[in-house]
Amino acid sequence: MGIINVTPDSFSDGGKFMSHEAAIRHGKQLIADGASVLDIGGESTRPGADPVDVADEISRVLPVLEGLQQCGAWLSVDTRRADVMRVAIDAGAHIINDVSALEGDAESLSVVANSRAHVCLMHMKGDPSTMQNLPVYDDVVHEVLNYLSLRVRICMDAGITSDRIIVDPGIGFGKSTGHNVELMAHLDQFKELGVRVLLGASRKRFIPALCGHDIAPLERLGGSLAAVAVACDRGADIVRVHDVKQTKQFLEVYRAVQKARN
Repeated sequence: MGIINVTPDSFSDGGKFMSHEAAIRHGKQLIADGASVLDIGGESTRPGADPVDVADEISRVLPVLEGLQQCGAWLSVDTRRADVMRVAIDAGAHIINDVSALEGDAESLSVVANSRAHVCLMHMKGDPSTMQNLPVYDDVVHEVLNYLSLRVRICMDAGITSDRIIVDPGIGFGKSTGHNVELMAHLDQFKELGVRVLLGASRKRFIPALCGHDIAPLERLGGSLAAVAVACDRGADIVRVHDVKQTKQFLEVYRAVQKARN
């Protein structure tokens, strides 16, 4: 899953793809580089981010979604607003990627349930503006797993079949570096939910934290690929990344070695 941030303030590439033309070109390049899914977002959910007006979010996302309809990849829209979800699905979005696991808007669950779209349910402690204010868990893996298990059941009770559901433990969303490491180490446990698992760790802050020194987001490829390796080892189905070309190259070598081993 390749990332397209149509935002001025995303932590890694904010402002780079604010023009619709630049975002569409970037999406086409990500497909050429090997992405099978494009995730388009019009609201930054980085730590400390402020909410965006719904109309502004739609105006950022919709032209890009429409411009990529014939690209041959699945299209995902990263949003927590039911109005944006509705517009995106009507415009051909295949996946709704919601950092609030369909809890952020009272209408979100019914919008997805009454469509054919797939949904990615992510765990987030708090909201983007406050989530990194000293997050505390007794057992982060157990608590995140229980939360996502409940959200999966709620979705299925609403009529969303398990083959349409993806879960994401939410690396960096209300977690310390230690919490992020624990979740990645035990990512295989999320497969027990009977749905697909996504890991989104690309360029995130835990990478320089683990390395013990500051590293600019664009220089975090090594740590991002290490997270992809963990995702593969733990059975993840989807990795959400900025650096599609390099990740695809890594995966080709990784899979060849795994195939030879088996």
